[in-house]
Amino acid sequence: MRRLRATMLAVMLGASALVAPLVLAPSAAAHGWITSPPSRQDHCATGTTSFDCGPIKYEPQSVEAPKGSMQCSGGSSFSILDDNSRPWPRTSTGTSVTFQWKLTAAHNTSTWEYYVDGVLHQTFNQGGAQPPSNISHTLTNLPTGNHTILARWNVSNTPMAFYNCVDLAISGGGTDPGDPTGSDPTGSDPTGSDPTGTDPGDCTAGAWSAGAVYTGGALASFEGRTYEAKWWTLGDNPSSSGQWGPWRDLGPC
Repeated sequence: MRRLRATMLAVMLGASALVAPLVLAPSAAAHGWITSPPSRQDHCATGTTSFDCGPIKYEPQSVEAPKGSMQCSGGSSFSILDDNSRPWPRTSTGTSVTFQWKLTAAHNTSTWEYYVDGVLHQTFNQGGAQPPSNISHTLTNLPTGNHTILARWNVSNTPMAFYNCVDLAISGGGTDPGDPTGSDPTGSDPTGSDPTGTDPGDCTAGAWSAGAVYTGGALASFEGRTYEAKWWTLGDNPSSSGQWGPWRDLGPC
């Protein structure tokens, strides 16, 4: 009997060891990033860099690390984002710029901090509330010249933050490429150009862009119809998606 109990205990402990990692291991993270002006990870995801960014191109939303870092990667494994020797594309703007976020998991937030070349420029207080998925902030009185903006999204109920770096060429006569109304949460082309040749017309969803990343639930318009992404997709034309493709046809606008 004693030997039987010992055998059963060993089996139970072995099973627990197998189950524990499944319980404790976090699920794949999906959180958010800046799409306009394009952040470094957004450039990686949309393929507008002249070099291969590595894994970050598949998960621009996942640059998560402990609070307090001044690195573009936050000190995470996506260290390529910290490499200032790379030819990161710069967006031409004016001295007021709207930063458009695309949140795939809207965590309760304490503050949003924006640093210009390492110096805190503006802070936006969320008060611990959950932000909307298409939140944006307008920075004013930015200095002219070439600058890198570090945006730090501080989660209120964990020790973690999310990091984005945005490279800008700021001039006094420049314009704001962002959308202060927040009406385009889909991540469509932030420059206002339309590489597909389509026009959203009367559609409320932004025009589909071949270079934009869309995640599940994102809306886009194409040739007078509205489509909803079923899952993560890049470069898949909504009109040719079909029943098993990544887009769901919601009908005419």
